[in-house]
Amino acid sequence: VQLQASGGGLVQPGGSLKLSCAQSNSGFRISSMAWYRQTPGEEREFVAGITSGGTPSYVDSVKGRFTISRDRVETTMYLQMNDLKPEDTALYYCNRRYTPYYPWGQGTLVTVSS
Repeated sequence: VQLQASGGGLVQPGGSLKLSCAQSNSGFRISSMAWYRQTPGEEREFVAGITSGGTPSYVDSVKGRFTISRDRVETTMYLQMNDLKPEDTALYYCNRRYTPYYPWGQGTLVTVSS
């Protein structure tokens, strides 16, 4: 299984980015998936999740700003991030919502700064 997160970059506060997570495993279609993020010295934290049926969940700090979605035909998951804040700066990863996790990919770096 390979998870490839992409779409990160440098954006000003208030800006938007859309992350993508491509997966090579057909198990994607039946797994609850999620986005996580990590900053140096901190634990990786859950950001947003989506069930196989499309039901989303979010950590409180991103509710109303981030939207998670998935395209099961193309086995791709997305995270639309709007109104970005400096505290959203982190390395973002995608993986299963619950253990056992797939091997963690390299993630994609999101930097929110003026």
